[in-house]
Amino acid sequence: MRHAAKRTTIHEVLRIAMDLERRTMSLYTAFVSQHAAEPELTKFWLTMARHEAGHFGALALVESMIENDPKLEVRHKVWFDDVTVVRLRSLLGAYLREAEKPVTIERALEMAIDLESSELEDVVVELMQVVKDTVWREQAMQFLIHDLGDLSYMVEKFTRDPKLLRRADGLLDRRVKAVRSRKQRRAERARTE
Repeated sequence: MRHAAKRTTIHEVLRIAMDLERRTMSLYTAFVSQHAAEPELTKFWLTMARHEAGHFGALALVESMIENDPKLEVRHKVWFDDVTVVRLRSLLGAYLREAEKPVTIERALEMAIDLESSELEDVVVELMQVVKDTVWREQAMQFLIHDLGDLSYMVEKFTRDPKLLRRADGLLDRRVKAVRSRKQRRAERARTE
């Protein structure tokens, strides 16, 4: 059975994304207390939770900008395929239930890689294109970019799993390429305008 995208308001997509960011932050804060015996790891989880809080704030900022810009309609509909959201909600639900009991460091890092590998960020970045003010859009997008180098470092330092390290490094490489690609597209658009 083939899944099709549906028309959804920008407001609805932002709300969905904000909920997912909040739930991811909750998972990372659970790991803060679970791994308190490792100060470096505790600091890392707190940083990851802060990143998610920043993502939530960036999305709230974009929502507010859209609501207050008479040229943009928060009820404007966009095509949205919610397969990523359904998968991520299920994953987060399972991980939050799992984190009700202590989670090993390796398992927690694996969960983080799974979550950070989701395509939700790409969907949200595309939505940012409705914000025409370049400065506002760039500031909001910067909040969405993780420093995934720390995740890769923690995997290398606290696990002996080469497969997990390859996944973390691959995620970092993909995110760097995606940022470069977006910058190139913006530069090309600027030249043609």
